[in-house]
Amino acid sequence: MKPQRSNSLPALVLLVFCASGHAQSAPSLSDDDRSAIQALMGSYARALGECRAEDFADLFVPQTGYFASGFRGRMVGRERLIALVQSERHCIAPPAAGAGRPGGANGPTVALEATPSGVRGVANLGTAEYQDEYLKTPGGWRFASRTVIIAAEKAAGLDARELLAITELGGSSRGDHYEADQNGVERLMTSGVRIAVSGTEVTGRAFLEGGGYDDVVYEKLGPGQWRVKSSVHVPK
Repeated sequence: MKPQRSNSLPALVLLVFCASGHAQSAPSLSDDDRSAIQALMGSYARALGECRAEDFADLFVPQTGYFASGFRGRMVGRERLIALVQSERHCIAPPAAGAGRPGGANGPTVALEATPSGVRGVANLGTAEYQDEYLKTPGGWRFASRTVIIAAEKAAGLDARELLAITELGGSSRGDHYEADQNGVERLMTSGVRIAVSGTEVTGRAFLEGGGYDDVVYEKLGPGQWRVKSSVHVPK
């Protein structure tokens, strides 16, 4: 008996083609959308520059929106975003004469890209850059994430995705780290991992939920993939 030839191949090819076409589709951005996202840059610069902590937090997607940087770690949610602004140096003491936010009150110009995974943007700050993700909510466009990448981090091959991958190592054991300001008030300085680079070496101080921290050396395995090369625990 001869085996029957399957007709599933054309259907499979069609399925793969359709799935591929669907995966490659990206959201379209109207001129109004682009203007609204650029306006978000200005709202961010003004809220941060004027120390309006609650207005600043309102610019992020509720519950899940976050700010990230090597020094600050990942500040997720309204309470941490408010605490972030309240710990900014210029919000604790009067700013030096002539000091201002990058890009002025309107914020820097952002280069937007609509990708299959969402809307992203990059804004040049000179010695650093914002790498953003945006989400359109019922209240308008908001930051799903805003990550600051400094020049040394970029030279070491770090970007927003790489920072996120590092900060996610260790899972739920990560905690918040407070430091006293010049008035003795405890301020939230870092949430999770404080990352530093020296040449191509990437290290971190991973603050623990129960107190203490781990001093960690990280090793890159591939794009967005990291592991702990060595770790020294310092108890509370």
